[in-house]
Amino acid sequence: MLQRLHKEQQGTTMNTLHTTLPVLHLHCAGCAQTVEDTILSRQGVISAAVNPASSTAVIEYNPASVSLSDIREAVRAKGYDLVIEDNPSETAGNLQANEYRILRRRTAGALALSLPIVVLSMFFMDIPYANLWMWALATPVVFGLGRSFFVRAAKQLRHGSAGMDTLVALSTGVAYLFSVFNTLFPEFWLARGVVPHVYFETASVIIAFILLGRCLEEKAKSHTTSSLKKLIGLQPQTVTLVQADGQVVPTGIEQVTAGAIVRVKPGEKIAVDGTVTEGASYVDESMLSGEPVPVPKQKGAKVYAGTINQKGSLHFKAEQVGAETLLAHIIRMVQEAQGSKAPVQRRVDTIAAVFVPVVVGIALIALAAWAIAGGANGITHGLLAFVTVVIIACPCALGLATPTAIMVGIGKAAERGILIKDAESLEAARKINAVAIDKTGTITEGKPAVTTVLWANGDSSRSSVLRSLEAQSEHPLAASVAQYFSNAPECAITAFESLTGKGVKGAVDGQTYFAGNAQLLAENRITIDESLAAAAKTFAAQAQTVVWFADERNTLAVIAVSDKVKESSRAAIRQLHREGIAVYMLTGDNVATAAAVAADTGVDGFSAETLPQQKAAFIRQLQAEGKTVAMVGDGINDSAALAQADVGIAMGQGSDIAIDTAPMTIVSSDLLKIPAVVRLSRQTVSIIRQNLFWAFVYNLIGIPVAAGALYAVNGFLLNPMLAGGAMALSSVCVVCNSLRLRFMK
Repeated sequence: MLQRLHKEQQGTTMNTLHTTLPVLHLHCAGCAQTVEDTILSRQGVISAAVNPASSTAVIEYNPASVSLSDIREAVRAKGYDLVIEDNPSETAGNLQANEYRILRRRTAGALALSLPIVVLSMFFMDIPYANLWMWALATPVVFGLGRSFFVRAAKQLRHGSAGMDTLVALSTGVAYLFSVFNTLFPEFWLARGVVPHVYFETASVIIAFILLGRCLEEKAKSHTTSSLKKLIGLQPQTVTLVQADGQVVPTGIEQVTAGAIVRVKPGEKIAVDGTVTEGASYVDESMLSGEPVPVPKQKGAKVYAGTINQKGSLHFKAEQVGAETLLAHIIRMVQEAQGSKAPVQRRVDTIAAVFVPVVVGIALIALAAWAIAGGANGITHGLLAFVTVVIIACPCALGLATPTAIMVGIGKAAERGILIKDAESLEAARKINAVAIDKTGTITEGKPAVTTVLWANGDSSRSSVLRSLEAQSEHPLAASVAQYFSNAPECAITAFESLTGKGVKGAVDGQTYFAGNAQLLAENRITIDESLAAAAKTFAAQAQTVVWFADERNTLAVIAVSDKVKESSRAAIRQLHREGIAVYMLTGDNVATAAAVAADTGVDGFSAETLPQQKAAFIRQLQAEGKTVAMVGDGINDSAALAQADVGIAMGQGSDIAIDTAPMTIVSSDLLKIPAVVRLSRQTVSIIRQNLFWAFVYNLIGIPVAAGALYAVNGFLLNPMLAGGAMALSSVCVVCNSLRLRFMK
């Protein structure tokens, strides 16, 4: 069940570790690329991906070659910072909340000081010392409240990089210094017949607008991580421990150790993972599995951190605490997935890497063109065009277009009980047009039960051999047979052998016995009793699985095992068909049983008596036909097919290997989640395309207009202050558009 997801993923080898760290002072795609390149430049770092939307860095590194402190110092040298404390999620939340409060105060101060500058520049330019008053008000805005732009731009310049801070510092710095020069030396321009205008209001208002835009952007971005924050907020901070003498003691969650006995009253959240030792109740696990129906719990049942006890009182033994709980693992998985990059993002990063130098080049060309051909006011118009081009350009919108949508999409999937390990699989799911599904435990309930046993000549004397042989197999069908004969005495099995995809064999008192399918009988040239064969044919036509029991020469019994088809499987297959997706069933079961299940569920095709390597070959065949294939399975025998498929989807109740192999896991094993994944992928990619279209069109139109492209047509020159407002608004629009995913069905 859910405990299968506890697998830690600390690295691709024993020598590497994975970690997700918050990044501070990250404001654009250029900033993210700078931090990413800085981390990758450190010896011992295997891989790194920095997400500007979540302000996180996913790092794989070799701790023997580099420490997190070394990486942090390198990042700090570029003007940014990493949070590497023991509890980075909580610490980062506090730091980012504090940073937002500071940003809000700076925004309010910049707006308050910029307003009188605008009033002076518009209505009172002729009063004595107007320029000096504006200079006095603009200086604290530009170099006080806007100081961080210049500090980070200087650090970036020192290391040969550039980002959004570079553009802001360059534009406002040029406007400010030009205005200071005109205030102190107006005669320089008057002697040349040019009116010495000042643009203190431009510099201050641009700073104010950029700060306001970032304030709104940070507020909007905080909603993109709302799903993750919900998960983090599920774990209570206090628990009730039961001591050896029976006394109960409330304590902090950090004090709970493995082996402690915890009491949970009705309505309380379960704090750590464990096994029930006393009591009975129903537990709401919907926050982990997405399933609304409460799960019954009694002695021996597993319970998980973050779930809610409903009616009864429970005592349970803590087994996984802190970072080892299922909830903590899911949080890490979602964090890493949200920080991963979709293929389209890598192409955008290539553009973002050269965006700022190209924009500065265009601004310089505009300045030169105006100075040469602009007449008496050419220099003034040129400087304004330079400032406007630099300020209207927005790499932020480009950088946020993909990661914000990916974050919301993966978070929404997690809320529904679908864990997605990387952005690439989320993007790829939209192309799925064929789904191959394992039968047992995926289409069916995975709870097989023996319905009929027929013995050759009515001789059931070797039922103890059958029970003992099947008891040593891990296959669910074998378990059901062993359970059916649980009253039969056990006997010693020697030379036991599990034959993948066929059954088992073993010896008792020197006699070899077999239990498995018809293929196993055929390979060992075992004679099949005619009456048993007729019964087997009837069982298979009724969608029951046939298990044969035989010695070295003859069949001894035939067992019918029924595994009920889930109601949700039929509905899921119908939904997939409505989405234009073909559905195929793969099973190791016999052809007749597979055909009956296929007819019942409405799949487009099936492959029966399929071995693990044949399942992978079936996927390759579909891919060779040009199909984009998703494989859905839950067992070890599905792992090769899961790896071969374009998108592998593991069932949460399946094997650890299947879960580790597949990039997606459905916690509740409900097939209805598969069409939901496809729809979510299509919606996410649609939002990404809208964001990128807006970001590219905005820059393609805005930059030429800012340079003065419309001046020759209608005399229009874009005001730098409006350019600053447009730039701030573009990023906010991209983030808000991504947030629409939260409300899509």
